[in-house]
Amino acid sequence: MTTATARAGETIDAICWRELGRTRDVTEQVLALNPGLAALGPALPAGTTVILPEVAQIAPALRETVNLWD
Repeated sequence: MTTATARAGETIDAICWRELGRTRDVTEQVLALNPGLAALGPALPAGTTVILPEVAQIAPALRETVNLWD
């Protein structure tokens, strides 16, 4: 597992974006991996260690597409 350290006032979403380049479906996994993290509030204290999911564990986002010419 990868860990990240929160900067002052940083949110979980911001950490996910900074470290993993995405937030969709990741924030929920981070909260599951870090019991009690939500109790710290939306802005984390500086120095909070956050366990991040492995990139391979993150399911790729599926996007439904429509072909206009079919």
